[in-house]
Order: sequence, then C-alpha cells, then structure tokens
Amino acid sequence: MTTVMAHHDQPVEVVGSATPSATSPPPLSATLGAPAAPGLPLSLKDYEPLARRRLPRALFGYISGACEDNRCMTGNRAALQRLSLVTRVLRDVSSRDFSRTLFGRTWAAPFGIAPMGLSAMMAYRGDTMLARAARAERIPMIMSSTSLVPLEEVASAAPGSWYQAYLPADHDWIEPMVDRISRAGYETLVLTVDVPVNANRENLVKCGFTIPLRPSLRLAFDGISHPVWLTKVFARTLLRHGMPRFVNAKPSGGEPILSRHVDREFGQRDRLTWGSVAEIRRRWKGNLVIKGILHPEDAKLARAAGVEGIIVSNHGGRQLDSAIASPDALPRVLDAAGTMPVMIDGGFRRGSEVMKALALGAQMVFIGRPFLYAAAVGGEEGVAHAIRLVKAEIDRNMAMMGVSTIGELNRDFLHAAV
Repeated sequence: MTTVMAHHDQPVEVVGSATPSATSPPPLSATLGAPAAPGLPLSLKDYEPLARRRLPRALFGYISGACEDNRCMTGNRAALQRLSLVTRVLRDVSSRDFSRTLFGRTWAAPFGIAPMGLSAMMAYRGDTMLARAARAERIPMIMSSTSLVPLEEVASAAPGSWYQAYLPADHDWIEPMVDRISRAGYETLVLTVDVPVNANRENLVKCGFTIPLRPSLRLAFDGISHPVWLTKVFARTLLRHGMPRFVNAKPSGGEPILSRHVDREFGQRDRLTWGSVAEIRRRWKGNLVIKGILHPEDAKLARAAGVEGIIVSNHGGRQLDSAIASPDALPRVLDAAGTMPVMIDGGFRRGSEVMKALALGAQMVFIGRPFLYAAAVGGEEGVAHAIRLVKAEIDRNMAMMGVSTIGELNRDFLHAAV
C-alpha cells in the first residue's frame, strides 16, 4: 500500500466497506480471464457509441467535444500513446495491491471520476449516480460546481466525495460559498483555475448546444427522437424537481438553465489570483487542491500557498487549444512539486494508461467522459461496471509488468518514443 501524507496530519480512513457483502462483485483475481456477460461493454471506449445513440445530439456534443480544432484533446491521447511500458519477468506477482492512500483515506484504486458539468442532463440525478457508484467501488469522485444537483444531496448520498469549485475574486462570494461547501461535509475542495474566460467551443455551436439553453425546433426534435432519454431523464427531472438550475453556482443557489443571466452565475474569474487562493486557504480548513496546473512555476506557487495537492490538467482539451498535453507536462510539474501530491487528468481510457501516469510519479488519475457515457447508458450500475473494467485492467497489467504494488512503478518501467 502506498501512503501519501496530507498537509495536515489526519488519521487514515478506509473509504467504503472493506468487507464483501452479498451484492459485492467477486474479487478481481477470480474474474480475470472470465468471459464478459453478453452485451456488457468490454472497455471504456465501448460506452461512447452507445451514449451517442442514447443522448440527443446537442448533449452528446457537449460531452465529447473540446475547443477549436481539438488539438489539445487529441494531444492528450497522443502523449499517452508515445509512452510504452517495459515489463519485468519471473517475479512472484501472485498477490497484488493497487490501493492508494491519499489525504488520509485509503482508496481501492489509483484513479477517480473527474468533475463534469451538467451530468444530470445526461442521466437522472447524474452527479448523485456517479458519486454513489464511486463510493461503492471505493474510488474518489469530484463533483462539479456546474452541476444541476444540490451539492448537499451528493454529500449526503456519498460521503467522502470531493467538490470542485469555480470561484471569482470576490470576498463576498468566496466566504459564503466556501462555508456552504464545508457545512455540507466535504473534506476536499478542488479549485479549478484554468477557466479565466469561456473557451471558443465551436463544436457546441455546430451541434446546437448553448448555455443558456435556447429552445428551438431543432432541440425539440432532437429530444423527441431520443425517447428513452426524454422520458427517463428530462421528463422525470421536470416532474420531480422542476426546470434544472445551476443550484451550486452561488452560495444562495443559481439560475435555471434557460435563464439569460446564467453567464453571470460564476462571477468574474479573470480576476482570480494567487492572492485569492490565499484567501480561500485561510477560510477552507480541509484539503485544498488546485486543478489546472501545467507549468512547474505554478506548482511551486501552489506549494508555497499551502495547498494539499494539485491536478495537472488542460481541462480535457476544452479550454486552450494547442495547450501542452497533461502527460507531457507532468514530469516537470512533479519535479517542481516536491513532496506535494500531484494528480492528473486528460485523455485516460485504459488501466495501462493509468499505470503510465503512476510510473511518471502521479498519485491519482482522474477520468471524465467515459464515466459520464456509462451513466447515460447504464445508470449507476453502468458506472460501477466501467470502474471495475479499469480496476481489472490495472490488476492484470500489474501481473504482466512484474509488480505487486503500484508503489513499485517508476520511470524505469517506461519507454518514450522519439
């Protein structure tokens, strides 16, 4: 087991029950090599075409797209593909452990679910669904502040979830919002800092998606032509909860997705500075993580600001096109971060790719789009199945790599193509 100490000393807590229940899946070692149940996806990539058929075109485009020419998004994938794994052989790997201890909690695997906005438009109460599946499988899940489900509901349904926030440089906004997150019971706050302005999302224009959502004949036909989504997600949400709202945008709630004032809901983020981080650090007593770090100097500034960890991220290619790929940025950021835990997201789709990031030195890998596709297609059980697929890939690949714990992985296990 690999242990990473938090900034503040905390007792180690195991997330979720370690004792198998009657409904728990069998141990991975008992299922590896067994044939998959008919019809179930075999890998994360299998969920994407299924979600494309299930979701209206505009919503699928919101998840799948990036910005401008998609160079940053495809760059993440290319960077991972340039890395190859170098195996060791004739080692006893009959007992394997890929748990990870981070911020005083022991997680069952070294990956988690990245924050994704509007999840409740893709699956009914999507944020709660993702969080419950993550808790059941004992991996971290980061809830997005652009969600449509109250943050308190998710915290109650899945204690141990993390919360991601967009905060403006506004004292009267920061303090009550941080206090609201704390009252809900979150222990880890993830501050996303790579969205000073909205990106050039040309793909959204092409697929008909806008925020605020503008009703049109095109959108209406798109919804009607996807009856499963229309009845099980949208109509069900309207009947039980009313028009979806950005309920976590501000301390007091937020506007409906149809409101023309939605853009104002997240404040002026282009004035957010390291001074703002210092103010948040003083107010927030739990673990503080900064997401969106790509430059080693910013890693040094984060460490000096007293945060508990950072996430190397280019927002999945959704912000600055041609930004450096997250895996390419990781080594220099790690060198600058010292002992501060460094995590990463951006394009990860396989357990082998998670292992590449771990070998580089990342403590945790976050995966986004595939888990939201899984929620749209299969609900909570779909997400749980997707999580178990990645777990099984890591377990299998550890044996082939000749390692018994993920702590054994280092850069000697990697080969970078020139």
